[in-house]
Amino acid sequence: MSDNMPVSRDRSVVRRSVSRLLACLSALALVTGVLAVGNAPPARAAVVLGHDISWPQCPTSVGGYGLPMPPTTTGFVILGLTKGLPFTENPCLASQISWVRTNSRPAHAYTMAGFPTTAQLTTYGASGPWRTTTRAGRLSNVGYAEARYAVASLGRISWHPPVVWIDVEPRSAQPWPSTSAAQRLENRYVIEGIMRGLKEAGFAYGLYSNTSGWQAITGSWWLPGVPVWATAGTLDYPTEALDRCTQPSFSGGRPYLAQWWDATRDYDRTCEPYTFTSFPAPPATLSGSTADFNGDWKNDLLARWTSTGTLRLYAGNGTGGIGTGVLLGAGWGAFASLETVGDFDGDGAADVLTRETSTGYLWLYRGNGKGGWALPRVRVGTGWGIFDAVVGVGDWNGDQRVDVLARRASTGELFLYPGNGRGGWGARVRLGAGWNAMNGFAGPGDVNGDGRADLVVRERATGYLWLYPGNGTGGLLARVRLGTGWGSMTSLTSPGDLNGDRVPDIVVRDGSGSLWLYPRTTTGWQARQLLGTGWNIVNLVF
Repeated sequence: MSDNMPVSRDRSVVRRSVSRLLACLSALALVTGVLAVGNAPPARAAVVLGHDISWPQCPTSVGGYGLPMPPTTTGFVILGLTKGLPFTENPCLASQISWVRTNSRPAHAYTMAGFPTTAQLTTYGASGPWRTTTRAGRLSNVGYAEARYAVASLGRISWHPPVVWIDVEPRSAQPWPSTSAAQRLENRYVIEGIMRGLKEAGFAYGLYSNTSGWQAITGSWWLPGVPVWATAGTLDYPTEALDRCTQPSFSGGRPYLAQWWDATRDYDRTCEPYTFTSFPAPPATLSGSTADFNGDWKNDLLARWTSTGTLRLYAGNGTGGIGTGVLLGAGWGAFASLETVGDFDGDGAADVLTRETSTGYLWLYRGNGKGGWALPRVRVGTGWGIFDAVVGVGDWNGDQRVDVLARRASTGELFLYPGNGRGGWGARVRLGAGWNAMNGFAGPGDVNGDGRADLVVRERATGYLWLYPGNGTGGLLARVRLGTGWGSMTSLTSPGDLNGDRVPDIVVRDGSGSLWLYPRTTTGWQARQLLGTGWNIVNLVF
């Protein structure tokens, strides 16, 4: 990317001259069908070739490198908003957008993501949509502020591009910490904050990176619903940029654009069938959550009414409260269990799994990321009538796909059913026996702050609440008692982080029908909060 070109050249010798690159472009055109040879290929979208620009195209007098602007015939432009780091502005932003407008070139924008300095964490982490009581919440707020800074830059030049790409790559200045899984999780919090800030400002967004950089920074965060702009760097072979379009992307998202560069310019191409048109903002991506059903970065509750079998969405407000129930449909009384599982089919939106009482079929109800359904439903299993508990636990085995735990009623065995990220299953794994001693299950996410999904269960005989930490590879660590006296609760579930501090919480219903939020820190409980009364009219909260 333009912002990083000088740094990249310092690390390696550019292996292609401009003339060699032109030969590569000709070869690329042959492969993609831009030039017709022999029999005519099937009709398909035409590849559009463009460029990205930013502060390196500024004059040296204002800190740029004086690199040339694209030819005026370029198919599109992607304009960088920063001067290489967050909370900086491209000094030529106004003149470069004027060039784009003068030459009537279609254009997107991009903004650099970065891990905050200590001063930035203090300044920008102190306010935002997440609570400031945890480091995770403050980091997400910094990312949100990075997005708002970019939006402010766009406002100053009166430009509202259809897409703002988020550049995530290793940097020598203000580097991303990436030596541990905990640091990579923190990096995700920052990136997620940028996503939310852009979406709430009305912009679609996607991710720019490469496989090695994305892995080092995020631990190969799997985001299949987020568009990708993938870089090949300097071309090592003629079709390398095309391969970025056709091979699996660094994050699992669909490649929309591919990039490469030489000593003079950055070059880009569209990935078929995309032709540099606009696209909608992706569904919200809430780290570790299975319960953001309406796509607003706030976890939600679903509940089924006993008398009617209707299902209702109770949208979370992000600070520990829930809204009035919104009807999602009728006929849900036919199911013995319902569970939010996160994005099971890889489209980016949270889904619901249901077990049908009469048939034992397991059905996937695909969410649309807006609080409704993407029809039709899909049958994803048979014979599930043998299970009396099905729990969505997020990514239990560390492969970035959401998984399910299920207890067999007759034996008390607990099984892991790994999701494959495409709406199907991997081979199940037996986790142990004796789980009939438990009469409540919840998959809250990462309770103890070690970056791995956990399981919370209630013991029937004692009313004890136990945390079974996941080991991150599909197994269980030694359990830890979280509390006593939970036997009086008639419902136990977890919406993940309901109060916005990035630590998952527990929701219970007591015998009187009152619904309570039990907020947590990574080390203990906070004071419980009443969510509402009269909840005895529902027979399932999840």
